[in-house]
Parts: sequence; C-alpha cells; structure tokens
Amino acid sequence: MVEKINVAIKQYNYNTSVNRTDNTQQTSPVTNVQACPSFTAKAISMGFSNKNITLRTELSGKEEKAKYKEVSSKLDRNTRKMLEGLLKNGILLNNNSEDKSTVLDNLHKIVTEPRAQGLDAGIILKDTITTIAYPYFITQQFGDIPTQYRDIVLQANNASKISTDSRQNSDEVDVEHSGTCVAASTEFKLAKQMPAEFARFAQGLSSPDMSVEKTIKLENLADNTLSGVWLLNAFEIPFEMNNYNEAILKFKPDKNAIIRAQIQTTNKDPEERTPLDVLMQSTFMQVGSQQAYNTLTDKRGGKFNQNDKGLIEFEKTFTESVVFGKNILSVTYQTVDENARLIGYETDLNTMKRHLINALNMGENVIIGYTQTNENNVIVNGHEITIVGYKTNGDGKMTFICNDTDDDIAKPIEYSEDYLLPKIHHAALPKEVVETDLNIIPSWVEGISMYKQMKRSA
Repeated sequence: MVEKINVAIKQYNYNTSVNRTDNTQQTSPVTNVQACPSFTAKAISMGFSNKNITLRTELSGKEEKAKYKEVSSKLDRNTRKMLEGLLKNGILLNNNSEDKSTVLDNLHKIVTEPRAQGLDAGIILKDTITTIAYPYFITQQFGDIPTQYRDIVLQANNASKISTDSRQNSDEVDVEHSGTCVAASTEFKLAKQMPAEFARFAQGLSSPDMSVEKTIKLENLADNTLSGVWLLNAFEIPFEMNNYNEAILKFKPDKNAIIRAQIQTTNKDPEERTPLDVLMQSTFMQVGSQQAYNTLTDKRGGKFNQNDKGLIEFEKTFTESVVFGKNILSVTYQTVDENARLIGYETDLNTMKRHLINALNMGENVIIGYTQTNENNVIVNGHEITIVGYKTNGDGKMTFICNDTDDDIAKPIEYSEDYLLPKIHHAALPKEVVETDLNIIPSWVEGISMYKQMKRSA
C-alpha cells in the first residue's frame, strides 16, 4: 500500500497547475542577460565520450562560408545579428553533437532540405537560432486552436478514442495548463548546454521523417546490459542493438504533434510555444510516457503512471539519460509520508547545496522538482525548473539562478537558498556528483520494482 501511495506522490510532483502567486523570497527576473547559452570551452565536450570537439569563431573554407552566406540570406535583420553573435562566441561552429555536425551544418540543412508537411523552413530556422541564442524564450504554453483547425484537431483526436462524446472531446483539446514541464526543461537544457545537438534535433524532428537517431551506451542507463535492454523495451522506444554495449535509439514526436506544430506555424500568439517547442516537447514526452503521449490533449498513457498528465520521476530520469547520453541519477531529498505530508529530509540542506554547486561547476544545468505545501505541510503542488547558476551575496548566502518554462518570464529568475533548498524534492545529477556521498537506489532499480509491483496488483 505504501509503495502505491509513494508512486502517486512522485507523480504529483510533475503536474504543472502550480500556484504562480507563490513568489515569496523570489527576486526580480535577472536583467542584462547575454543572449547566448551557458556554453563554455570548459564544458563543450559534456555528454560525449569523444573529446574531439572544437571551439572556433571564424569561418573556414569555401563550403563553410557558402553555408553561412546561404543561411544568413534567409534571415531578417534581427535574426541575422543573432547568427553573427553565435559565430563570434563560438556557438555556430561548435560540433558537440553526436555526429560532430556543427550548429551551422544543421541550420543549412533546415533551409536547403525539405521540411515536414505544413512546416515553414524559414520559421524553423529562425526558431532554432533564437532558441540557441537565448533559450529562456522556451515555453510550455500550448495556445488556442483557431476555428479553421478545430475540425481537423477533433477528427484526429477522435480517431484514437473509443468514446466520441463531442463535447468532452472538444473540451480536452483546449489545453489550459500544460503538463510538459519536464519536456520543456529538457529542451531548455539541451539548447543551453549542447547547442549543436539541439540543432541536430531541430533539423531531424522538423524533417519529413520527423525523427532523430542517437547511439547510447547501455552503461549510462543501468549497471548491466540486460537491465539496460529491459529499460529500452519497457519504455517501448524504437531501438536496434549496435553491439553488446550500445543501442541506436529513434526519437520521434507523437503522431498528432504535426497538427499542433502546423497551428503554431500559422497562428502563434505571443508567449505561446513555437512549432519547434511543440516538436521537441512532444518527442521528450513520448520518450518518457512509453510512446503514449497525445499532443492534442497533453495527456499520456503508459504503464508507469497512474496520472494522465506529466511524467513521474523514473520516467523523467530515463528521458534525460537517453537524451544526453549519460548516467543521470535522480536524488530524492524530501521525506514524504503516506499522506503526502512533508516530514523531513533525506540529508541536510548544506549537503544538498554542495551537490548542486558541484554539478553546476561541472558545466551542468540541473533540472529539479520542487514542491509547494499547505499550512499543514501537505504537498499540494509541484513543478520542474532548471538551475543554471549561482552567486554568493555579501552575507555569504547563496542565490540560485533558475529558469522556469511556465512563468511567462523570458528571463532567468533568482531564488535565495533559504527559499529554494527546502522546497527541492529531487534533483537530476551526474552519477559522479553523488554516488560516493549518498546511498542512492538508481531509478532503473526502482522502476523495475515498480513495474513488478504493478503487474502483481493487476
């Protein structure tokens, strides 16, 4: 009984109907932020075992110059300035992608190769450049469905439903509160930390095939090959074994994502998702939900979640591990009883702070899940945000610089350590940060146990 309740609690931390009026101890958004990701020479090889990654700020050779000229010719004045900025700060020619293609290589493919039906190459190009230059523009706000698309949306949604109650089906496609905070945070981290890989994803997901292949080492998923294969099969992600230790995964958005992307191509309002946001977030929701996500309703199925919104901690950790191709551990810091009441912490707050700082110093952006409690300390809401940096105040206290994809603020925000640390339920951290410090049960072990328990209950 306790296991089932704990599963429900973890699920609750991923629903995003969070009370945005809870701004106690939050400072104003950070101002004068440079329009560039947190890409540094020190961190350019993160996520890949191959260190053959270059940092260049000048075009080299006729082919590269021709690609730049062709991409630049497709841009308006403002986006062209962003492109120039990406060249000057070393982002444009960065090749920290799986196939070592540069940001420029993938931008050139976007404008010279076909895009998926209903997508505009110019818009995808602009969105990709803008997002890499300033990832804080990423949002999880769905947007409305214009009249001319409504019948198409309802017909597509009804096609996979047993019930065809027209009123119910009409209501559920009008998404007011998105459950894609995990996916949007993953998109943000990918754009900010690995711009060339983000550009490769943008190119592949917007292509006619609407897919991206990625080779991962099974040791980055589990401690042994068989458990790694079990995870891939459990999450139902298409894959082929490359050899005994590696698998080639195929990432795709759900089949209805193209409709949402087409709507955002022609009818995007301010502060709504771009077509690229739609494709990225749908893809990451598909990965986490065992290929059971529906972009039209923002609902998911799948075997691990009793809730139809969002992703649970186990699903989130798997998604982040395969997207970044590295061993990610989800560390749970809060102790919660069977009544969803916060009763304590698994470690002291200084240890938690040290984990976060060590990960940030490694060049990681840390995706965390935080909770909100009522007057009785019962958890009533939770949300996923990303910590991107920190600074120390004059009194020695620390302030964490964060990004929230659901706050309608296209800037980083600041939280004092006294406010944020007690609210952190879990954090996704590199294995080497915490493996010798805490007795952590890897998420894949918990996932297998959870699945067996669910099978027994069924």
